[in-house]
Amino acid sequence: MPKIVDHEKQRKRIAEATWRVIMRDGLEKATVRHIAKEAGISAGSLRHYFSSQSELLAFSMQLVSERVKERIEAIRFSGPPLDGIKRFLLELLPLTDETRKEMEVWLAFTQKALWDKDLDPLSERMYNELRSAIQRMIETLIQLGITKPDLPVDLETERLYALIDGLAMHGIMQPEQLSPEQIEAIVDYHLRSLCQ
Repeated sequence: MPKIVDHEKQRKRIAEATWRVIMRDGLEKATVRHIAKEAGISAGSLRHYFSSQSELLAFSMQLVSERVKERIEAIRFSGPPLDGIKRFLLELLPLTDETRKEMEVWLAFTQKALWDKDLDPLSERMYNELRSAIQRMIETLIQLGITKPDLPVDLETERLYALIDGLAMHGIMQPEQLSPEQIEAIVDYHLRSLCQ
């Protein structure tokens, strides 16, 4: 009797192997051959699930995005609004082993998207989704009347997005210089600086 394969489960397994190769050996080693070996399958089998390296990387990045979204959707936004927004933002930062791995993959993906035009649409969509979420948070704080008067939404959206990106980059590149506790304190300080 032929073996029944769950294709979506196998694609996720291959994506996770891709993450491991990227984190261990770097993006330049994330070849079909290396990823197939990491996943314990043949290169031909891998090509059955992904027709190109770009397709595989896009799926891998999409999987990271889905996992982050699942964690964020599980946040219960009850209590003080700043606390809920802070919990949301902390999910985007390399504060645990899981979020650190995701951020390493994200940075590798972002780098690859600079010259791989097949990855541009996904990269742009993810950027826009996150920017929109941050903007909604700023607008919510304004609507609740807890921000400083006349807070410029677009400027504060970009500033908060830049802060999160910068903290993520520093958290990955210089973890001994910027602890998870310091990152959390910076996010908290910034959010409180928006308020009256």
